[in-house]
Amino acid sequence: MKTRWRFGVIAGLFLALFSLYPQLNLIYLRGAEYNGHYAYNDIDEVAYASYVHALIDGRPRKNDPYTGRDDSAEHPQPESLFSIQFAAPYTIAIPARILGIGTPWAFTIAGAIAAFLAAFLVFWVARMVLENDWFAMAASLVTLVGGAVFAGEGAMSEVFFDGFSYPYFPGFRRYIPALAFPAFFLFVGAVYKLAADETNKKANWPTVGVAVASFAYCAFSYFYVWTTAVAWAGCFGLALIALRLDVFKKCWIGLIAAAAGCSLALIPYAFLLSRRSTTMDDVQLLSSTHAFDLTRPPEYVAAMVIIVLILGSIIKILSFRDVKTILVLSLALSVFVIFNQQVLTGRSLQPIHYQVFIGNYVAGLAFILTIGLLFRGDRPQLAKAMTAVAAALSLIAVFWGFVECFYTVRVLDDVNVLRDKAYPVGRRLTELAAGDNDAKSKVILPFDIAVGDDLPTIAPQAVLWARHQHVFAGVSWQENKERYYQYLYYTGVDPEDLLASMKSGRDFVSVIALFGWGRHTDRLSADYKPLTYAELDHEADLYAEYLKRFDPRTAGNRPADFALARADEEPDWTNVDRWYTRDEGEQIGDFILYKLALRQ
Repeated sequence: MKTRWRFGVIAGLFLALFSLYPQLNLIYLRGAEYNGHYAYNDIDEVAYASYVHALIDGRPRKNDPYTGRDDSAEHPQPESLFSIQFAAPYTIAIPARILGIGTPWAFTIAGAIAAFLAAFLVFWVARMVLENDWFAMAASLVTLVGGAVFAGEGAMSEVFFDGFSYPYFPGFRRYIPALAFPAFFLFVGAVYKLAADETNKKANWPTVGVAVASFAYCAFSYFYVWTTAVAWAGCFGLALIALRLDVFKKCWIGLIAAAAGCSLALIPYAFLLSRRSTTMDDVQLLSSTHAFDLTRPPEYVAAMVIIVLILGSIIKILSFRDVKTILVLSLALSVFVIFNQQVLTGRSLQPIHYQVFIGNYVAGLAFILTIGLLFRGDRPQLAKAMTAVAAALSLIAVFWGFVECFYTVRVLDDVNVLRDKAYPVGRRLTELAAGDNDAKSKVILPFDIAVGDDLPTIAPQAVLWARHQHVFAGVSWQENKERYYQYLYYTGVDPEDLLASMKSGRDFVSVIALFGWGRHTDRLSADYKPLTYAELDHEADLYAEYLKRFDPRTAGNRPADFALARADEEPDWTNVDRWYTRDEGEQIGDFILYKLALRQ
């Protein structure tokens, strides 16, 4: 049957709508006072948006928007997580710069386009497998809408349990994994297409090219996506050899050519990785372990898929000699590979990212395709039932999509409203930077942490300290700590206050800033060790010692040039005024921007 692509378009439009929900919600909340900022879906998006903003401004690939320390002949910078994974941000930055679109709307539009393309390509893959337009649409909706469910997170934590609704559609986090998603599913579809055409003994070179190009885009966009692509391709190839060697013999030229091309794409990737910052491994929580990891929700889904496939083959509903069944089996097997590769490699890198940002979607696709295989369209007696089931699943998925939006987006309502209130400050700082060659090096002291973290997404100036500053290569871990010491000092936090707040268990900002993300939660690292009171006492002592010798003129980083405070909350200026003079300040909406100058 001829593919009716409108079903893929419908799935894509629903996913695009879900991706726009946070933005529409922010515009609704702000009403006539809306200033034009984007609503972020995840707090980490500020780091990615800051990098994109720097690219739009024409800064080099190796840039650090939080410190203003960009790569140059005089001051070469090492590679960072952002400069290595450059494909996705340039996909946003280049068109935005050409069309004159600012970062907030560039991010919003890119997220909607990525969601549409991902849904459309999942439809394409499912349509090749199931040969039913209705079920392919359902497969697309269930796979992408159910991402949080398959990860064991999202709205269901609150709807069905006494939990917390987070995160919002994890696959829509911009720009990763959102922009890498379409490329991943394009890669899966292209490789499957090479094997599915059993009648053609010649290599389909255009399809090989698509497979290699899509994999290369994944490789230079997001680590967890390209490594998952490798895991799946390996499982698919081995399963094909083990179960249908005759098929492999017919398509081996195309598959080997695709594998060779993908391997070549990893050579420049490896070169960039070899030039990474010396602190990157620590920041990204690379740990050593050979332990199995078999208790992730996506693995439960994948295990269920494998069991159903085996039972289906026993009762003759399914056959492992069918390439379609082999595809689904390989998807399920790859989920176990990505979570347990450390058994052989001895290296584990934040496996929670596999659980939330890609492994859950792979397991979800395997799950829905398995259901489709049980209602295969080549069984006429089940054709109507298959369409009916597909229609029901589509309606359920769309309904659940709105549930996910409602519950998970509201978690970030307050901070998104705050960021939009501060947006005019970014515009004013951009105006002040016009014609100033030193603008990107000037430093802002923001008294609000969320605003300070967000400022580099809309303004060219650096900040004294921000929650995501340490993920760039411009500062070492020690300098990041010292900058946080300075931030605490200027905002009036003494060592006793710091110690009390950390011991209360509520000050996760200080814990992350001083001990790293890996000591804040056991979700990120296999080497997690709970903080002890002795460690907290020691860190407070280090802060106290630092204050005894602190002088902004000799601190090793540039002193602040601006201070930003809320107009309705007068901060404690005691420590700032000890070292700086302030002008009368310029009120910009709900904030006041002060110019600072070091006292003589």
